[in-house]
Amino acid sequence: MITRDKKINFIIFALAAIALLLLGVNVGIRLGKRTSAVTSVNRSLFYRPDNKITQTLDLILSSYVDSVSQGKLEEDAIAGMLGTLDPHSQYIPAAAFASANEPIEGNFSGIGVQFNMLNDTITIINTIPKGPSEKAGILAGDRIILVEGRTVSGVKMASDEIVKMLKGKTGTKVKVSVLRRDEPDLLEFEITRDKIPLFSVDAAYMLTPETGYVKVHTFSKTTIEEFAKALEQLKERGMRKLVLDLRNNAGGLIDPAIGMAELFLPEGKPIVYTEGNERPRTDYRSKTRDTTYVRTELALLINESSASASEIVSGALQDNDRSVIIGRRSFGKGLVQEQYPLIDGSAVRLTVARYYTPTGRSIQKPYNDKKQYFDDLNERYRHGEMEQADSIRFNDSLKYVTPEGKTVYGGGGIMPDIFMPLDTSFYSRYYERVMRRGLVYRFAFEYTDRRRKELAASPDDVALEKKLRSDGVMEQFIRYAERQSVARNAGELKISGAAIEDMLIAYIVRNIFDETAFYRIINRQDTMIQKAVELLTENR
Repeated sequence: MITRDKKINFIIFALAAIALLLLGVNVGIRLGKRTSAVTSVNRSLFYRPDNKITQTLDLILSSYVDSVSQGKLEEDAIAGMLGTLDPHSQYIPAAAFASANEPIEGNFSGIGVQFNMLNDTITIINTIPKGPSEKAGILAGDRIILVEGRTVSGVKMASDEIVKMLKGKTGTKVKVSVLRRDEPDLLEFEITRDKIPLFSVDAAYMLTPETGYVKVHTFSKTTIEEFAKALEQLKERGMRKLVLDLRNNAGGLIDPAIGMAELFLPEGKPIVYTEGNERPRTDYRSKTRDTTYVRTELALLINESSASASEIVSGALQDNDRSVIIGRRSFGKGLVQEQYPLIDGSAVRLTVARYYTPTGRSIQKPYNDKKQYFDDLNERYRHGEMEQADSIRFNDSLKYVTPEGKTVYGGGGIMPDIFMPLDTSFYSRYYERVMRRGLVYRFAFEYTDRRRKELAASPDDVALEKKLRSDGVMEQFIRYAERQSVARNAGELKISGAAIEDMLIAYIVRNIFDETAFYRIINRQDTMIQKAVELLTENR
C-alpha cells in the first residue's frame, strides 16, 4: 500500500513534470532545435498545494471507492491536456519511447533482418550486410520457426509482437530455430543483438549521364551524412544536375533539414526562422563553406504527404529562387515540437513554435477542427485538387514575393512552381484488385524464394531485370492471379500491364539487390521525374 506521505511526494514529482511541460523549461533532448540543453530544476518552485490537478489526484488516491492505477490516471491527465492543444503535441508512454525515437535516432537494436509474414511464418527477405544475423549465418529465405524455444510459426502472431521478441538491448543474445530450403532439420542460431541502421536515403542513381536522383524519406540524425555521401558518389559519376525526391517524406528533425538546404545555398542566405509564445524569434541562415553543390541545377519533388522538415527544405529553396519545385501541394505542417522526458521514462513532444520560410510564410494549415485537419488529404481528393491546380484557392493576404519576383503563398503547405496531377493513366479494375489483395508483392516474394540462387547469380540489377523480362514474368503473374480468382482482362491489361510488370520486376530485383535497384525500375514511368529531367535538360 502507498502511504499518504509517499503519495504526496510522488504527486510533487508528477506536478513538477507537468509544470515543466506547461512552462516550457528545457529538461533534456530538444527535438526541433539546433542544440540540446539540460536545465536543473528546483521542484519547490512548481509545487502548489492549491493546484487542482494535485488536489484531484490526491483525492482520488486517498478516497475513491475502487482501487485505481496512479500511473494510468497521470497518463490520462497528460493525454487529456495535450489533446486540447494542436494535433502534433503528444504523450509517448515509456513502453513506446524507444520505438518512437528510432526514426529520429536513425538506428535501433535488433538482429538485422527484413522479414515478411508468409502463411503465418516469419520469412527472411534480406539480412543487413555485416549485421548480427548475417554474421550468425542467417540467409534470405530462411523461415523462423522458434524464438527462445517459443513457436512463432503458424500461430497467427502479430508482427509487432514478433518484433518485440527479436529486438532487445545491444549485446544481448536471442536463440532462433530456422527452416531452410533443402535442409531436413531445423537449424539453430544464437544471434547477438546490435545497433541496426535505419537509412534516410532510399535511393541514389543517375537518371541521365549528367542528372542524378536522390530519394530521402525522413530526416534523422544520420540524414545529412547519408545525403552528402550519396551526392559525392553521384558527382563522381558525372552529376551536374539533381532531382531531389522528398515525396511522402513526413519530416523529422529540423537540423538535417537546415543542413540539406545549406548544401545548395550560398553562405548567409535565410533558410527558416522559428517563433513561439515562449520562444523568441530564432533565424537560421546558411553557413556553407563547401560550395560544391551551390551551382548544381536542382529540381525538387513534393506531394501531399511531404511534411514538416521536407517543407522547410522546399520552402527555403523556393523562397531563395534556388530550385524549381514540382508536384502537388505539400501537407502543411509548420509547427516545431520539442521532446521532454518524464520521470518514468515516458516523454512529451510539445509544440513550442511555428516555423516560417525565408519570405515570412507560415505554411501551417488550420487545426481548429482536428477531425477536419486529419481528413484534409481525403478532402483534397474529393474536391479535385489532385487532378487540377485550378481547384486550389489561396488568400491574397497570404501572398509573398521571392527576391526574383516569384509569387508564393502561405497558409497550408508549399505550392509547387509546376503542378503535376496524380497519374491515374495506368489504373484499371484489374490493377486495383491485384494491388488491394497484395498479389504483386506476394508473387514477387514467392518467385524470388523459389529461384533465389539462380537470381543471385546475376552480375547486377540491370542484368537481372533483363533476364526477368525475357523469362516472361508478367505472363506467369497473370496465371498466378487467375489461381487467386482474379481473371485476366485483355482491355484492362493493356492499360495496366506495363505498370504491373515494372512493379513485379522491381520487387524481385529489390529482394536480390537493394532499394536503389527498386526505384531505378519503378521510377521509369514516373511523370514527375520525367518533367524534372525535361526541365533540367532544357535548362529552364
